[in-house]
Amino acid sequence: MGIEIVDPRVEDYLRDLLGGEHEIAAEMEEAAGEFPIVGRVVGVTLEVLARAIGARRVLELGSGFGYSAYWFALAVGPGGEVHMTDNDPEKQARATDYLGRAGLADRVRSHVGQALDVFDELDGEFDVIFNDIDKTGYPEAWRRARDRIRPGGLYLCDNVLWSGRVVEGIDDAGQEEITAAVLEHNRAVAGDEGYRSTIVPTRDGVMVAVRLVG
Repeated sequence: MGIEIVDPRVEDYLRDLLGGEHEIAAEMEEAAGEFPIVGRVVGVTLEVLARAIGARRVLELGSGFGYSAYWFALAVGPGGEVHMTDNDPEKQARATDYLGRAGLADRVRSHVGQALDVFDELDGEFDVIFNDIDKTGYPEAWRRARDRIRPGGLYLCDNVLWSGRVVEGIDDAGQEEITAAVLEHNRAVAGDEGYRSTIVPTRDGVMVAVRLVG
């Protein structure tokens, strides 16, 4: 089995220090047992990164019931766009409800379907593409995303340390296919000359790659 990337006590400290008061996000966190979410510390990280580049158009590949979309919606502000994708219409309806009650519905677009299929139907470039689909799909998601992010924009991906299984010697019994996909994805992003990347080692690891200008 995997390992804790960050000591849970440190995660608790970060959440309490940085989280702030977010009534709807807290409600979504209480429902996290039904569907995995990025959690408060990563959510705030996504918001800060999107704000840092002045993001106005964000695409989520895999949105669940809208938790990460909440943080992106805060970042893009009125008139911005956050495109959510999920193949479960009930989750998307739930996301729309949460975000509507948070006063963020005006900047969120809901798309029901497989994330990469929806991606192909959307036009133009994005300021941020956030990849949180099934991990076996990570390499293909990166291949599709890399040319659809504007120069200076960000490619973000969750769970890229995969509970430490990316490190040789950490038990990944029964997870070999997933681990191989995550490793392939990480190598591809890190080795891309058009991007400069790092991994933020909080929770389960967040890949942050900026598309270089020129």
